[in-house]
Parts: sequence; structure tokens; C-alpha cells
Amino acid sequence: MTEATTPSRSTLGTVLFLLFAPTLFCGTLAWHVVLWFMEQIALASGSAEQLAWAGTIGLVIQAVSLSFIIGLLWFFTRDDRYRPVYAGWLGAALMGFPAIGLRLLGPNNDQAGALGQMVIALAGAGIALFLRRGRLTWKPAFIPAGLLVAAVGIAPLAVLGALGSPGDTLLQLLAGLAFGLLAASLLSASTENFFLDGLGVGTLLALLGSALGYDGGQLILLGLLPPFAFALAALQPSTAAIALSTGLLAAAGLGFFDPTELTILLGDLGGIAFQAVAIGIGLGWLAGGLAWGARKMFSGQPWSKPAAGIGAGVAWILLLALYFSAGNRGFYGDRLFVILKDQADISDVASIEDRNQRLTEAYTRLTAHANATQSGLRETLDALRIGYTPYYLVNALEVEGGTLARLVLLTRPEVDRVIPSPRLRPVPAADISPGAFTSVQENPGWNIQMIGADKVWEEFGVRGAGIVIGQSDSGVEGTHPALAAQYRGAKEGDDYNWFDPWNGTTSPVDAGGHGTHTLGTVLGAGGIGVAPEATWFACANLARNLGNPALYLDCMQFMLAPFPQGGDPFTKGDPTRAAHVLNNSWGCPEIEGCDPDSLRVAAEHLRAAGIFVVVSAGNDGPSCSTINAPLSLYDAVFSVGAVDRFGNVTEFSSRGPVTVDGSGRMKPDIVAPGADVFSALPGGTYGPNSGTSMAGPHLAGVVALLWSANPDLIGDIERTEQIIIETADPYTGSMENGCFEGGTPNAAYGYGVVNVYEAVKMALGK
Repeated sequence: MTEATTPSRSTLGTVLFLLFAPTLFCGTLAWHVVLWFMEQIALASGSAEQLAWAGTIGLVIQAVSLSFIIGLLWFFTRDDRYRPVYAGWLGAALMGFPAIGLRLLGPNNDQAGALGQMVIALAGAGIALFLRRGRLTWKPAFIPAGLLVAAVGIAPLAVLGALGSPGDTLLQLLAGLAFGLLAASLLSASTENFFLDGLGVGTLLALLGSALGYDGGQLILLGLLPPFAFALAALQPSTAAIALSTGLLAAAGLGFFDPTELTILLGDLGGIAFQAVAIGIGLGWLAGGLAWGARKMFSGQPWSKPAAGIGAGVAWILLLALYFSAGNRGFYGDRLFVILKDQADISDVASIEDRNQRLTEAYTRLTAHANATQSGLRETLDALRIGYTPYYLVNALEVEGGTLARLVLLTRPEVDRVIPSPRLRPVPAADISPGAFTSVQENPGWNIQMIGADKVWEEFGVRGAGIVIGQSDSGVEGTHPALAAQYRGAKEGDDYNWFDPWNGTTSPVDAGGHGTHTLGTVLGAGGIGVAPEATWFACANLARNLGNPALYLDCMQFMLAPFPQGGDPFTKGDPTRAAHVLNNSWGCPEIEGCDPDSLRVAAEHLRAAGIFVVVSAGNDGPSCSTINAPLSLYDAVFSVGAVDRFGNVTEFSSRGPVTVDGSGRMKPDIVAPGADVFSALPGGTYGPNSGTSMAGPHLAGVVALLWSANPDLIGDIERTEQIIIETADPYTGSMENGCFEGGTPNAAYGYGVVNVYEAVKMALGK
């Protein structure tokens, strides 16, 4: 006769468990917060590229170290209550190894990421279920209670977040459910203590969330899931209820917030996601307490089947009512930017002397080429009922689709490549802070004096009259006293003078204040603008701080051939209303979908048409080769770095040479004032801002003065550039901020500091 085995119990085992469970959770959370911030620093500053791999390297370190530590706990513990818990933790820690691949996807690959998460989770669950076959109890009677728990946790995300495309949403739902199945398959039987069960479940969910979430999504899973651990523990021993409840919570965390948009570059969505998760944390603790009470009341039975079923039904009805009444209804998915192989060549239009004929010929040939070469692809998309927007300045289309559509498009012989065209999900309109001043403080400003614009006004009587500036930015406050009189639409109306592809507004507004400030430096009245008698029209390509290739192209096309409100850019464009000079205080990095070559032909076509394209160099200095995003890296544009009032290149100003496209091109072309530049701000106010965004507008104003002084230069891009270069002041500032090697042109300051007085003198032959 054999004796029954007595389960092993020890006080030391409980002490170790109580020590390791919160330590692992808190340590994992802190570790990933630090890693995410390191990645964001790398993203915000091209001078910290070594930090870009922080998340991937950090997950490797986590997978190795935690697998080793938890493996030791599992191997050496003899307490039968905790050994199965440690086995589950070990399985969760090991999931970090296959999940490393998710960190290599890059931004704006949500569908591929969801597919990867689903495959990894299902594979892990399959292995766990095989190893634990016969030792899991599904007990579907607990499912209504699980649905009730899930509805509570999803509510704040459904109200404050927004779903991606239907395809995104379906894949993220499946990925979440796979995550839930994996979590349930790794959970052990109860330790016979509700509090200890909750700690065990919470730690396991933290380990899984930190591994399978990526690009910021891990922070949402780490914040949302563990607080529901006690509610989930109360569902034991039902594997089915835990899998469904955990899966729906994870799906909500994955689906209602695009992790790429949590970036500090955007700024707004991260705060909203934090608010939603914070509410979810509170609801999770509340749900845990109520679940514990229900479990005690019903002695571990399925929480009274009728009551749980009714409660779940009511909760989901309320959840849907909240979503449709207070949430962001609908789908807001990313799109694809499809670039065709056959790009037009209109370089010969540069020989046409008459400006209007030159512009019209460029527009006519570009639209005709796009219509002809896109016809087959458009017919296919129409037949499949897939939405798209065609473009002509780059022969391309923006297509509504995800991973499957990308794979199909890449099989088309006319398609060169397909890149992301991310679309931001909605957030409440932000309050725009006015400037600190209600009037101009210095007339003319120090920056105006530094480049000699005031001397041009006084000595030559040239103030930019007759020149039209095209502004693509966050918008413009059209009623600002420094800008209102110069708006071309003030006399003509808003048709052909204002375009807002973001929000469809019909007259100039500024969603952020950046555009008002930059345009004020170009032509603002009262001594803040370089060319105060030039006129302007504008387009909002950056209503929030992240755009995409299509939105940038929308505005570039509007600059070449403005069209009326609601007009078709292909048929209603009027190139005779084109801008003379474009100010572009923006860049399109990878996070916005662009690759280095994505907008190159657009810049070349504008140059061929005789439009001078000015671009701010970027704020990723002081390291070399930080001019790496369209448009600033292109030879067809004039790129501008920043100096302060003492003539020193600012630390933030991006440097050349351009290496991202293999050209070794020397950029920037020149530098101009870009630190503490005083200009217009929303609400009719004024104030200082810093950045190469402030430097570029000076050069746009410089070209306006040159072309106003000598109209024969209009459209002669090469001669205009040569005059600006030859008359630039030699750089005499500090050489301490990095990348000053070599002579002139230099990777930090180009050909020197712009001097518009000397440039106008040369243009006038004086």
C-alpha cells in the first residue's frame, strides 16, 4: 500500500513569491518605460541614432535575464503552490525571444505586426496546451462573467481611442484573442489564495504584454492588463473565461490606439492614451474587488449564471452606447502610397521663357502622364472597389489598404514600390496658446537687420511687391494683423488661395501656430518679415505634427496649380496662379511613411516649372549626416540651417553631408537666423520660436526681395541660387557644435550666412 503524497508548503516559498511577483512587474514596467523614452529620443534627434535599437536590445536583455532568473525559481522551488506559477512565468518570459522580430518591423506596419503577434501567441499557446494537456479546465459557464470583466476594461479605450481600418481592427481582435489564449494556457491552477493568485496572474500578463507589444503598444498592455489580474484570478479555474476576457482586453489595447502615434513627436495622442489607461487601471482594481466578492458569495461557482449573463449583456450594451455616443465612431486606418516606375521627365520646360506658358506646360504634361500611366491600375482598384487618390507631381496613388493590398500591388508591373501613408486617428481639437506679446517689440527685428533686409527696404525701396509666396505648414491665421493684408484671397476670395486636406476648412486657419510664425518671418508686417509687401496663399499639410507623403504632395500640387474649394487637382488646377517661392518648414521622416526618394521628383518638377523651393534643414543636429528626410536632402531645393543672433550655428541645426541616399551631397546650402526669432502667433499675438523652421522662411523672403528687385530673375533658379551663394557672408561663428570639418560649402553652414542686401545689390548690378 502506497502513502498519499503530501503537497509541499513552506513559508520561505511564500516569501520568495511575494518578493519576486511585484519586483518582476514593477521592474518590467520601469524597464520598458526607459526603453521607450530612449527610442523616442533617437526618433526626435537624428544625433542619437544609437538609441534607436534600445527597444530591440532591451527585449533581448529582458528575455535572457528573466528566463534565467525565473528558470532558477522554477527549478529550485519545492513549494507545490508556486512551481506551476513559475512555469507559466517562464513560458511568458521565453515569448520574448520570438517577439524580437516584432521590434524589427518599423513604424506604420500595424497589420503585419498584428499578424506577427497572432502567429507568435498561437504558437506559444499550442506548445503550452500540448505540454499541459489534460490539466486545463475550460468551464465555459464562467464566460458571461469574463465578458463582464472585459466590458469594464474596454470602456475608457472605446470612448477616448479610435479604431484603425476594418482590416486593422479584425487582425488586432484576432491578435488579442490569441494573446488571451496564450495567457490562459500559461496560467496555473489556483494557489488557494485569491491575493497570491492575483499577483501571479498580474506578473504573467506584464511579462506577456512587454514581449508582444511593440512601438509603444507594450506600454498600453503593461498598464491596462495587470490591474485586471485579480478579476481574472476570480475566473479560475475557467480557462475559457480567462482566455476570452484577457483576449478582449488585449485586443482593445492593440486596436483603439495606434502605437506609432504615441510618439513624443506628436504629443497629443500619448496623453489621451495615458488617460484611458489610467481610468482602466482604476476600473481594473474595482473589478478585482467586486470579482473577489462575487466569488466569495457564490463559493467559486460561475457567479450565478443568470446574474452574470444579465450583467454582461447590460455592460456590453452600455459599452456600445458609450462608443457610439461619446467615442470616435468609424474607422481611421493607415493607407498605402504607391509609387509608379514611369515618372515623367519635364526638365525641358525650363527653357520656356514665358512664365505662364512654362507653368501650364508642366502641369499639362504631368497630369496627362499620370492619367495615361495610372489608367490600368485605377481600373483594377475601381473593379475591386478599393478607394484611392491619384497624384501627378509624383506619379503615384494613395490607396486605402493594408498588408494584403500591399502584396497585391507589388505584383503589378507598373508599380515601383509601396510605402506607408499613415493617417492619424482623431483627437479633440487642441487649444492653441497665443504668444506672450500683443505687439511687435522690435521694428525691424534683430534677425531682419542681421541679413540686411531693412537696408534693402530703405536703400532700394524693394519690399517684395509682385511676388507670391506659397506656404505649406500647419496653416495660417488669416486674420492676423501682420498677415491679413498680404493674403491673396483678401481680394480674390479663398478659391485658389486656401486648401486644407486635413480638415476641409474653407478659409485660412492655423491648427498649431507653427505656420503663422513661419509665414510671419517671410512677409509679416511691422518689421518681423523679410518681404512685407509680398502676397501669400497657403495649404495645411501639417495640421498636427505628423503628416504623410500624400498630404505633403497635396499641398505641393496646390502650389503648382491652385484649384477652387472642392476642385479636382487634375482638371481644375490653374498653374497661372502658381507660387513664385515655396516655404517648407517641415520634413517627412520614416515615421511619416517617407523614404529618402519618395518626394524627389516632385521637387525636381517644381524646379523645372520655375518655382523656387526653400526647405528648412531640420532639427536633428549637431551630428553629421542628419539631413536625411525629404525635402531638405534634395539637390533641387535650397536647404537652410540655423544660426543664433551671435552668428553661431545652433546645436539643433541638422548637418550634412547627405548619406541616406548615397549621394554625399553637401547640405545645408546656407544658414539664416533660427534661434529666438520673433514673429506672428495665433490670436493676433507675437512671440519668439527656435528651429530651422524659423531659418528657412528668411530665405523665402530673400528670394522674394531678389525677384521683386529684378523680375528678370523670376524662374531662373540657378542664377538666383548663385547670387545668394556668392553674396553670403563667410561663417565666423563658433566651431564647437560638431561637424564643421572641411571648407566651403560646409556640412554645418553651407556657403555661409545669407546677406540679402549684398544679393539685391548684385541682382541690380550695383
